[in-house]
Amino acid sequence: MSVCISRSEVTGEREDSVECLAELDRRIVLATQAGLPLVSRPYDELAGRLGVPSEQLQRRLRVMLADGRIRRIAAVPNHYRLGYVANGMSVWDIDDLCIDALGERVGALDFVSHCYRRPRHRPDWPYNFFAMVHGHGRDEVYAKVARIAELLGDACRGHDVLFSTRILKKTGMRLRPD
Repeated sequence: MSVCISRSEVTGEREDSVECLAELDRRIVLATQAGLPLVSRPYDELAGRLGVPSEQLQRRLRVMLADGRIRRIAAVPNHYRLGYVANGMSVWDIDDLCIDALGERVGALDFVSHCYRRPRHRPDWPYNFFAMVHGHGRDEVYAKVARIAELLGDACRGHDVLFSTRILKKTGMRLRPD
């Protein structure tokens, strides 16, 4: 279903034409799902390709971020090309009563790329908190994991580190152009 609104609602101009934003939003997603253009003004470049003003493109992106159709706009570094060849997913058994507060603190560490809470699957999997750590070698990852352990203190009942053995394709869902 398309959401159509008057152009004046989109651009602030007084005009009677109607624009179907669902189609424009789809075109924006198709144009950005492989990444933004690597130029000094990526939104201007992208807007030019789409034939819309840069302000309108940015406004649509903000709306899609706000309503959850887009989760984030961010740089996704290739850790291997940056020399971070040891990638360790640290897994933790954290007291459920304090996992949210501690998760916020762990997630704020500059060396943790992402972290999240997951359900345990006892007795085989006691871990309920995951934090990804990258390093130039395994010793660096272990040192960073030790810092997380210090931060977690007595709330941590156990942990382990699972290292990547190969690079997996890192992409989200993709729309197909029709």
